[in-house]
Amino acid sequence: MASSDVAARIDPQEVVDLALALGNIDSPTGSEGPAGQFVYDWLEREGFAPRKYALVPERFNVAATLPGTGGGYSLCFNAHLDTTLRPDAVWSARDPRDPLYHSAWVEGDSIHGDGVVNDKGPMAAFLVAAKAIRASGVRLKGDLIVSAVAGEISREPIEEFQGPAYLSKDLGVRFMVTHGVVADYALVAEGTGFGIVGIEPGKAHFKVAVRSDGPRYYTPYLPRPTGMADSPNAIVRAAAVIEAFERWAYDYERRNTYRSEAGTIVPKASVNAIRGGYPFNVTSAPQVAAFYVDTRILPGANPMDVRDELRGVLRSIGVSGEVELYLYRPGFEAKGAERLIETIRRCHTRTFPTPPAIVADAVTSMWRDTNAFNELGIPAVSYAPRARSHASTKSFTVKDLTDAAVVYARIALDLCDQDRPAQVPLGAHVNRDIAASVASARSVGRRARGSGVRPRRSR
Repeated sequence: MASSDVAARIDPQEVVDLALALGNIDSPTGSEGPAGQFVYDWLEREGFAPRKYALVPERFNVAATLPGTGGGYSLCFNAHLDTTLRPDAVWSARDPRDPLYHSAWVEGDSIHGDGVVNDKGPMAAFLVAAKAIRASGVRLKGDLIVSAVAGEISREPIEEFQGPAYLSKDLGVRFMVTHGVVADYALVAEGTGFGIVGIEPGKAHFKVAVRSDGPRYYTPYLPRPTGMADSPNAIVRAAAVIEAFERWAYDYERRNTYRSEAGTIVPKASVNAIRGGYPFNVTSAPQVAAFYVDTRILPGANPMDVRDELRGVLRSIGVSGEVELYLYRPGFEAKGAERLIETIRRCHTRTFPTPPAIVADAVTSMWRDTNAFNELGIPAVSYAPRARSHASTKSFTVKDLTDAAVVYARIALDLCDQDRPAQVPLGAHVNRDIAASVASARSVGRRARGSGVRPRRSR
């Protein structure tokens, strides 16, 4: 059966209705269960045989396979169930209960809602595409897998915030793949504006603790004047360090910008949390304060190099303190994904009047589940519709969403019917390259630290 016949079975209204149904299930990271159950039930009603994959019972992943007849490449579509903002995140957003973060609706020619654009709209598109393929009766040579995972949006254990509720990426794609959901390729349906993203940075999170070296001053006895860097108030000292950090962060991203055929990474670093003192007892200057840093790092980079630089920030202004690495997730450039990329380009050209978009640097500079697939030896890229300005609008056109279902169906029909050579070891084309690359990068980093010279990165 021709792909045009399968595409004709895709009901655009069904794609929109499914995206709205999913978008109106509030599922911030840690609370994905109801959205996962909805996907499970939908797949079961549509004749699939879904399974749950759970490290934590209430935060499970869902996957279903449309089995192939054999001899073709297998493909896994993937999107995440969790959404960005919890309604109780009062210290993160001005209005954490804004409906834009917790619901979905159609207005004019656009579909709105943070959960729809990230990432349930693309999920709805490939689910309906898989349904159309199954309903058509066409038998693919390779398996087609659809998957919906928990924990893509970062929520990481630190200090008293421990336990399953604070896990993220360890219980999503990584857990699902290591428990049997394996394919030759993965297409992560994350917003790219229909560009193809084959490279993403890793990330390292740091706690920077600052302590005052004097007594704990009761406010009436607080000595003044004093410079910020040597203030007896640890919060004031931390403010001085943050000012120096901001100068470092700008320099860090400029000298570490990396360009390749797969895309450009501009690794950012940002202070996104701060602690010090107690709001119910503000009569004395605190002796301890800390801020928490999200730092993006290049594939193959050593997070200890970044830790050393942050220690240098403290030394540069004469403030003593500790820098603790509390999260490290490596980044990857997809290896062996050429067949998948060419298939996407071919099917994109059949669906859209223009070639795949040139992806903005910010899109290739974020951590997504493609990293988890690539780390485990499954070549993966991201490809999906995207809001024109995701930070503000959180919407894309209804046509982009329904076109996504059509192009996903064509990609599956094309790739899964390509003949696969017998006995191709999973990740044979990537694992040795990754190991060699990481070992080389760490060796260079060690030599550079020993000599006092920073390793140079190609541009």
